[in-house]
Amino acid sequence: MTDLLSPLPLRDLETENRIAVSPMCQYSCEPDGLATEWHRVHLGSRAVGGAGIVMTEATAVSPAGRITPHDLGIWSDEHAAALEPTTEFIRDQGGVPGIQLAHAGHKASKERPWEGHVPIQPDGTDPSGASGWEVLTPSPEAYPPFDGDRPAMKKADQDDIEGVIDAYRAAAERSLEAGFEIAEVHAAHGYLLHEFLSPATNHREDDYGGSFENRTRLTREIVSAVREVWPDDKPLFVRISGTDWLDDRESWDIEQSVRLADDLADLGVDLIDVSSGGLHPEQAVPGGPNFQVPLAEKVREGADVAVGTVGGVTEPEQADALIRNGRADLVLVGREFLRDPYFGLRATGDLERDPDEVAKQWPVQYRRAVQR
Repeated sequence: MTDLLSPLPLRDLETENRIAVSPMCQYSCEPDGLATEWHRVHLGSRAVGGAGIVMTEATAVSPAGRITPHDLGIWSDEHAAALEPTTEFIRDQGGVPGIQLAHAGHKASKERPWEGHVPIQPDGTDPSGASGWEVLTPSPEAYPPFDGDRPAMKKADQDDIEGVIDAYRAAAERSLEAGFEIAEVHAAHGYLLHEFLSPATNHREDDYGGSFENRTRLTREIVSAVREVWPDDKPLFVRISGTDWLDDRESWDIEQSVRLADDLADLGVDLIDVSSGGLHPEQAVPGGPNFQVPLAEKVREGADVAVGTVGGVTEPEQADALIRNGRADLVLVGREFLRDPYFGLRATGDLERDPDEVAKQWPVQYRRAVQR
């Protein structure tokens, strides 16, 4: 058995392999945030395609936490019920269903990317007629606009912060009811928790700004709240941006990421999902195959926690080498899974020497395609 195809033990859970579908926004809900047939087929086909873990897109913990009016949500029992058929199908295919819990912060209330991705004001609508809203941010004056005008922003006060913590806690409880086996707290890509983490966007002078301890406080409080309601036998992930890619100013960097990862491990986090960037339009991202892997390596070396890596992974041999060489414990594949929903099965075919074992990995309905 190759390293990539080996099980990954996480608390009482064991995945069939070390391939995960990275969270990828679909922007395909009605403005109610309810999962649709698109989500069930999109996520279910990747489970059929051999992914050990199938993660949802960033799933908003509150209506104001959506990036666009068409984001997936988990802020009511109805949202949980709409996701149950998807989690059941993923499990039936041998995959582990995971959900990424998110709040978009000041990157919220935008049009969908193919509609322009510009902010929608509270009195405005997107091309579908969906209304915008006031967005939450740690420091309105630090907002770096990527496209279009500045959105209507509110500086988060203590009540807002407590409301966000409560929303994450409730979302985790509903995720459990919906049948998810892994919960991931999204603290990357310039969304609310990342905005608090980075001194580039957090200019506060209260208990949630300034020092490393203060800037990381909200993330730690949310992780603690989720861990309180997430069962002890189920794993908890956190996605971070390993760096802002803003070396010319005070910003979030890999050294702080390693320190945060250690703190989160002490709070019961089982895996740090290391991505990067997304905070600022002036970021200098290098790009290319495996470009984020060195960040994951540094977290894995410096903190006592399992680590996932993502970014520019397109080939099974490439993913296998990341595990075999100890650079990561889990490989999260994004765009390649969009191009090839059966990437996991392709990895089995490319890496497994025994043809009979390869055939066994395919759904029985498809097995004739690979049997000798």
